[in-house]
Amino acid sequence: NMERKLKGNGLLYPVLGFASCVAFIYMTFGDFIIGISEEGPEKDFVTKSGTQIMLNGKAFYVNGWNSYWLMDQAVEEYSRPRVRAMLQAGVKMGLTVCRTWAFNDGGYNALQISPSRFDEHVFQGLDYVIAEARRHGIKLILSLVNNLQPYGGKTQYVKWALEQGYGMSTSNDSFFLDTSIRNYFKAYIKTVLTRKNSITGTEYRNDPTIFAWELMNEPRCMSDDSGNLLQDWIEEMASFVKLIDKNHLLTVGFEGFYGSTSPEKLRMNPGDWASSLGSDFIRNSKILHIDFTSVHIYVDQWIMGQEIEDKLKFVKEWMLSHIDDGDHILKKPVLFTEFGLSKNKKNFEPSNRDRFYKTIFDTIYKSAGKNGAGAGALAWQFMVEGMEEYSDDYGIVPWEIPSIYKLIKEQSRKLAEI
Repeated sequence: NMERKLKGNGLLYPVLGFASCVAFIYMTFGDFIIGISEEGPEKDFVTKSGTQIMLNGKAFYVNGWNSYWLMDQAVEEYSRPRVRAMLQAGVKMGLTVCRTWAFNDGGYNALQISPSRFDEHVFQGLDYVIAEARRHGIKLILSLVNNLQPYGGKTQYVKWALEQGYGMSTSNDSFFLDTSIRNYFKAYIKTVLTRKNSITGTEYRNDPTIFAWELMNEPRCMSDDSGNLLQDWIEEMASFVKLIDKNHLLTVGFEGFYGSTSPEKLRMNPGDWASSLGSDFIRNSKILHIDFTSVHIYVDQWIMGQEIEDKLKFVKEWMLSHIDDGDHILKKPVLFTEFGLSKNKKNFEPSNRDRFYKTIFDTIYKSAGKNGAGAGALAWQFMVEGMEEYSDDYGIVPWEIPSIYKLIKEQSRKLAEI
């Protein structure tokens, strides 16, 4: 923020500022700038071949995690060390992919202040996250908007449209329907994908550090249980992303609920409610420009009052069903991009969380061993020490829980061997 305060203090500051800035950049990033030449480990993009995700000509199975807060913490100097600490910890655990938010719409530390108005200072935070991930050899799944209200989401876009006199309705779901809002979001996509990183000089769309773009975190369109509205929106946005960026994989960001076009699959849903959310896993995932499917796993939110045995049985069947879809129906990889077990439910036992992680890891490992579509899983969510305010029911500091830490490292090792 010093830079903002110094503006307008005559010529002396800019000249001095520039000289010291160059010296600082060289001292801080000298080896870093040399280290990220095209010959570095990050020269290749993640691609897909049939049901497998590929890297450098080999199948790439993901043991990963979510730290949605990386950009938010990279904005200010005092909190930036948390970003580096988290990525270093990921490397130590053998993790290869982190999923994080590439959005913050309206509100505090907003990246997008209002439609197509961006805060450069916050954008530099995202630049830092990508540059640090590149330096640590971690790939990023970057999500572009939230279905939920935190960090703006659909609600913020609808509010903007109404304020500017374009909105047709106060319903959140007009995000998917309203032409002006769809144009806001397309403008957002274009700005982010073509952003030139202020640290590395690489446009995001040309940066192999990025594993994939995710259209939306957990899209639901409950006003249209036919699923047509969400289907049209995904088709339109997926084509638009690919128009700008042909280098990166694209996924939707779904929870994985089956809809009315797959009646034979409805029994796999966690309850009857799951088919009425406007999302339709098979139909949505078949869309041409969607490269791999995403599925979430939240048994304690979805299934009430059952014993852990029943919940673990559901987890296994839920995963196998989607892996089977990937193998036989969609012919695409399946990534379980969020899974977590709440530590705030009244019957919580740490040993149950261990079993939950182990069930997920074993199911992925088994699929990977058969060259199956189960491409990996990403835990929700990891933090470093002293971040309680960013926690939710699921947040953990993994190295503070030896049993979980051991399971994670073991899974990384097993997948790396495959």
